[in-house]
Parts: sequence; C-alpha cells; structure tokens
Amino acid sequence: MSVLAVGLSHRSSPVALLERVALNGEARSRAVGEMVGSDAVNEVMVVSTCNRTEIYADVAGYHDGLAAITELLSWHSGVSLSELSEHLYAHYEDQAVQHLFSVTCGLDSMVVGEGQILGQVRDSLKEGQETGSVGRVLNDLGQRALRVGKRAHTETHLDHAGADMVSFGLTVASRHLAVTPSPDLPFGSVTPPAGCPMSGQGLAEAASAEPRSLTADLPSGPLTGTRVLVLGAGSMSALSANTVARQGAGTVIVANRTHERAARLAECLNEAYETVRADTVPFADAAEALPDVDLVISCTGAQGLVLPADAVADATRGRTRPLVFLDLALPRDIDPAVREREGVHLVDIEDLRQAAATGTDTEAGRSGALTLVRGIVEEEVDEFRAVRRADQVAPTVVALRAQARGVVDAELSRLHGRLPDDLDERTREEIGRAMRRVADKLLHRPTVRVKELAAAPDGESYEAALRRLFDLDPKTAADAGRSTAARPAQEKA
Repeated sequence: MSVLAVGLSHRSSPVALLERVALNGEARSRAVGEMVGSDAVNEVMVVSTCNRTEIYADVAGYHDGLAAITELLSWHSGVSLSELSEHLYAHYEDQAVQHLFSVTCGLDSMVVGEGQILGQVRDSLKEGQETGSVGRVLNDLGQRALRVGKRAHTETHLDHAGADMVSFGLTVASRHLAVTPSPDLPFGSVTPPAGCPMSGQGLAEAASAEPRSLTADLPSGPLTGTRVLVLGAGSMSALSANTVARQGAGTVIVANRTHERAARLAECLNEAYETVRADTVPFADAAEALPDVDLVISCTGAQGLVLPADAVADATRGRTRPLVFLDLALPRDIDPAVREREGVHLVDIEDLRQAAATGTDTEAGRSGALTLVRGIVEEEVDEFRAVRRADQVAPTVVALRAQARGVVDAELSRLHGRLPDDLDERTREEIGRAMRRVADKLLHRPTVRVKELAAAPDGESYEAALRRLFDLDPKTAADAGRSTAARPAQEKA
C-alpha cells in the first residue's frame, strides 16, 4: 500500500492547460476505470476544481503507478506527455498525505484559507466510494483529510481571516462595475457564511438560528442595487448567489439547465434575504437577460462555452453601462472574446490567479492562522503515519496467529489419537479450548507490543523481525493484508 498524488494546479500550470486537463463527467469515469484496471494502481480518487486536477492513488510502486496515471491522463485529456511533464507534480507516501491535508485545509488554494475545497474533497471521496474506485487505503486517507480540514477551520478560523473564491472574485470584478464598493465595507465584514443552505456553507448556523431579516444587519454593501445573473445552481453558484445577496445586490436571477434546482435556489434566496428579489430564467434564454443585469457569475461545469461572444454582442448592442462577467468555471463558460466588446469586462480564473499572485499573507491574524494550520497538518501527518505503520504490521500478526492455530490444530489431531476412547466429547473440546487459550495468551502481548513499536519511525524493522523470528511466509502475510483491506470503503464512510 503506497499513496501517490499526481496533479496540476494554479501554482504549476497556466489556466489554459488546466482547462484542457480538467476531467469531468464521462471522461473522468473512463479515466478512473482504466487507472484502477491497470496492474500498477489499486484505488483512485480524483479532486477536480476550478484551479486543480489531482489524482490520488494507492499504487503498487512509485514508478509504475506514476507511468500508468500520467499516460492515461494524457490519453484522456489529449495533452501530450511532454507538455504534461512540464507542469505535473507528484508526491509519494508521506509527502502525498501532507499535500492532501494541506489542500483540504485551503493552504494550497488560490485564495488561501478558503473553505470550499473541504466540500469538494468530500464530494470526490463520496464519488470514489459510490463508483468503487476508492477502497480502504484512500477511504482512510480521505476521511482523515476531511477531519484535518474541519479541525483546521474550527481551531484557527482560517477562513474568517481570509476570503473565499467567490468573494475574492467579486473583489476583482467589482472594480469594473458602475457601483463602486464602499471603502468602509471591507469584504471580510460583509461576506459572512451564506444564509441559504443550498450554498453548502453555514448549514449548522442556518439550522439553529431563528429566522431573521438581514435588512438591519446589512442596509448596504459593495454591490448595493446591483442586478446579478447567476448561471448554474450547484454549490459554487449557490454560494455566489448568497454572497452577492449579502453584499447588497438588489436582484438575483438564476439560470440552470435543471429549472427546478434554479427555482429552489431563487426561493431559498427570497426566504433568506428581505433585501433581495430572486427569480429564474430558462437556461436557454440566459443571454436574453443580459441587457437587464450588471454582473454575470458563471460556474456551470459545462464542457463547452455557455455564452459565446456573438450572443453577448447581440445582447449588449447599444448598452451604455458596464457589463461584468465573473467566470469561475473550468473549462470556461464565457467566451474570452467578449473582452473585445466595448463596455464588457471579463474576469476569469486566469485573472484571479494573477491577482492572487500579487497578494500577501503578512497580516498578523492571517499569518498567525496559517502557522497554526501548518502545525496541525504536520501533527496529523505524523499521526496518520503511525496509524498506517500499525496497520501495515497487521497482516504479519494475522499470519502469525494463523501459524499458531495450525500448530495447535495439528497437535490436537495427534493428541486425539492417543486419548482414551471412552473420553467424552465435552472433555475433548475443553482440551482443545485450553490449548488455544494458551497459544492466544502467549501471542497476545508480543502482537500488541509489535503494533505499538511499528508506529515508531523505525517500525518497519519490528515487523520484519517478527517474520524472520517465526519464519512467516511473506506471501501469506501479503494475502492476509489484501483480505483485510478488501472491505468496501462505504463500511467506514
């Protein structure tokens, strides 16, 4: 059991390449199926967001696993291996564990500390469990990563010190709006957790809080009076709708391929915010709503462009006020050519990457939170390593106990041939139980102790010594390990 992480992110790759490599829908299903079907890969979990595509795998070995994953990623994305190799990174074993923990905490995000990645990793793990590509190794790793992410945000309030992807995008996009953000309303103070549960944030607060009006809390905000069109009704789009509502938007129009989901989001917004009028338009008619809005936020997960340049040109002909697009999708939803249209401004993932690169983490509260989170990650990596080492000695312990049972059974068989014929069956069974108890008691303390010692930095040597001392067949121990690891991931999810 060896964990390998292979991927590209905003830190290693231009957004244009991330867009080409993004695995969505059937392409991801086929790629994952072929990876798991290879001899070098046992389990696979894909984390795919607007600024990263990462593959976590339980592999037979580093080189074979890396070759299988990169070749299949190249084949299914259409990006050559030579081009991929310039931007791919790979982490193995402890480094792979540390990377996933850091990603889940938001330390590796474009907007450091954002909490959306926690839900995205949760979705990736759930998808792998449902499709069967995640087994015991990645299930244990994924569950621990979620625990680490929750702990980091609970104990350090890192997401309170920073922004999320949506509010950061709105910060950049609002520079082009006719409505100028008030300097007295910084984003940190006007973007609390979303009030509509469909956003996936603030669920606990929404469940326990009394119904309330936001009118008194937020009489104005950076987007006061703005009319917003939201394309999509998934978690990112719902978070976007909630965020613009919190920042004072007067109208929010939702368009989604599944109209019922768009209607639920609009209804949820109307119930949560007295200051917002939310409505829907058919997804196919989204372009017709452009003349009536100031800001368009899109994150649909579509494989092609949702708004081509010609549709935007037709809808903005004769327009005098700015129209701003915030494209949070990967692949892109909005045609980059809309930038050529006078009065039209587009902010996409590449713009946000460049804006984030100019940011700083020097604020006292933020740098303090980052230090605490990094400490949590290191602590959890050490603990997970110890647990894995203890788990890895388990097959040898199982093989040892099987060997002891075999010896006891052989001796009992020999003994039964020598016992008096008139000895009753109950006595014979009691003799057998007594011999097995002796064997179990003799093995109990050594096996418990070797599991404890295996968690130490040099723990592998104790497992090897146990095998040599009792002349255990490595193949028997490996078979025991495979049968132990064969439990479905859903049993622990």
